[in-house]
Amino acid sequence: MLKNFKDQLNKAGEVYLKIKVHPGAPISCVKDIIIDKDDCVNNEIIKLNINALPTRGKANQELIKFLSKEFSVDKNNVKIISGAGSRIKLIKVNNKLQTTKNK
Repeated sequence: MLKNFKDQLNKAGEVYLKIKVHPGAPISCVKDIIIDKDDCVNNEIIKLNINALPTRGKANQELIKFLSKEFSVDKNNVKIISGAGSRIKLIKVNNKLQTTKNK
């Protein structure tokens, strides 16, 4: 269901996802992709079921874990740009290697 987004990630190196989260589901999975007629830029909304409650960031952590597996990237390459405290989120996924600094 996420093939177009995966293709965009592989082509451009990054992809922005508009996501509507349903926390507290039995399993984490893609539920649907819908068209948002009010948004002219990125009109696809990915509806996800997340197997975690929205308590102390657990649903956001599970969301990042789920997307990192779906897109085959490290969890550090999945960022919540906006909506950390909301069901509607803007997520950035990139497949660029992260460099770590040694202290």
